[in-house]
Amino acid sequence: MTDTPSKDAAGILPCQSIDDLIASGAITSVLPFDHDQVQPASLDLRLGARAWRVRASFLPGLGRTVPQRIADVAMHELDLTKGAVLERGCVYIAELQEGLALPPGVSARANPKSSTGRVDVFVRLLTNNSVAFDDVAEGYAGPTYIEVAPQTFSILVRTNTRLNQLRLKRGVPPKLSIRSVGVELSDLTDGIAGFRGRRHAGVVDMDHVDGHDPKDFWEPLFPRRGELLLDPGEFYILASKEAVEIPVLQAAEMTPIDPSVGEFRVHYAGFFDPGFGTEEAKAVGSKGVLEVRSHETPFLLEDGQTVARLVYEPLTEKPARLYGDQGSHYQRQGLKLSKHFKVWS
Repeated sequence: MTDTPSKDAAGILPCQSIDDLIASGAITSVLPFDHDQVQPASLDLRLGARAWRVRASFLPGLGRTVPQRIADVAMHELDLTKGAVLERGCVYIAELQEGLALPPGVSARANPKSSTGRVDVFVRLLTNNSVAFDDVAEGYAGPTYIEVAPQTFSILVRTNTRLNQLRLKRGVPPKLSIRSVGVELSDLTDGIAGFRGRRHAGVVDMDHVDGHDPKDFWEPLFPRRGELLLDPGEFYILASKEAVEIPVLQAAEMTPIDPSVGEFRVHYAGFFDPGFGTEEAKAVGSKGVLEVRSHETPFLLEDGQTVARLVYEPLTEKPARLYGDQGSHYQRQGLKLSKHFKVWS
């Protein structure tokens, strides 16, 4: 990877290219864009005015729109302008404010924001005629929607709440490298290896930063002999053994599940922007925080065991801003809960 990649090469689009797409009308919004909505290599998406409680998840499929399918499965409508609680164990479809009219050669992929994944809220992007969640076809023109399924905590959301993000790309970016990520279960601060979500906790306000007592929602974990037993159906926050670094000319995605490393899912929120954990961004030593859910059987994790893999892809050019330049709750992080919670003490 050189310091001067070609703007026309296949790769992830940096923030200045996203700004250009907004200026040209390829990305539109019901309300004006927020000043901090464009990240170094992604765009935060915001909830619109309406959501629907649905009895089943769905994909619209070719030749059908999301509203057509909502009509088949909707139970009731929610007004997000007044705020609404989305209950755990239920599935919702919501309008997003951002619409797309992607130029030829440009496609997109969505993922939950870090703060969303860390409270165990499963979200997926939907577009008209889509046959896969989160993937937006090259040249797509139309509205965007989000499926929201809180798993551990019920959440309070409203118009403008940001739950997911969009990464835009030109062509098919090559995979530059794939790196294993291990789990940290030794050499721990205060002996805490991670946290397990408490069932039957209160509601998490997704727009309230530092607004919740973590002890009301989380149970600290103290492993023995560098091992941790994962119980089926429980949700865990853990940290990577290794520091994670994303070079300024690359972006990365953590694969959500890999059956070869164990029967559990790691990391709902898979995007890492350029500059995360780098010396240039003054953040050497940043860890990756892992959102872990065990599947059907108990699973015994050991210190350093591989739990996920990071896939690195090139940017089309160096981003005008790096991760953390606009402020971030997660740069220079170790084991850390989402921004909604006060510091554990």
